[in-house]
Amino acid sequence: MAVLIVLFISWLLFRGIGALGYQAFATWHDTARYALAVMFTFTGISHFTKLKEDMLRMMPASVPNPRLMVHITGVLELLGALGILLPQTRMLAGICLILFLLAVFPANVKAAREKILLKGRPATPLWLRLPMQILFIGLIWWAALR
Repeated sequence: MAVLIVLFISWLLFRGIGALGYQAFATWHDTARYALAVMFTFTGISHFTKLKEDMLRMMPASVPNPRLMVHITGVLELLGALGILLPQTRMLAGICLILFLLAVFPANVKAAREKILLKGRPATPLWLRLPMQILFIGLIWWAALR
């Protein structure tokens, strides 16, 4: 849920800056990319904090070397955050971020079903996580691929 809050607050802040005349944030479409970059930076960094121990418990049993995978997925999120901002890599980054969200969804399902705690709070329940995931994918599609 914190991820959704980070996304929408940063999006509104960027639009506010745009309303003040800063051209890079002139439209909802443009600011969506920046908000997504903030969101993926936020989540990517969390893979290298104490939260990584909680993320290890989210990993499906079929994932080899879960600790390494947590680090790799963190790096991928950070690269996606940067890539979505650069015009020359935006489309590729958008495609990769969508594929990434699809690939990590089983870990979110496991966390929700097993009520895994993240920072002491239960993982986002599936009834909310699935629409969030669809929202993130749709927003990436709109902001990076359209």
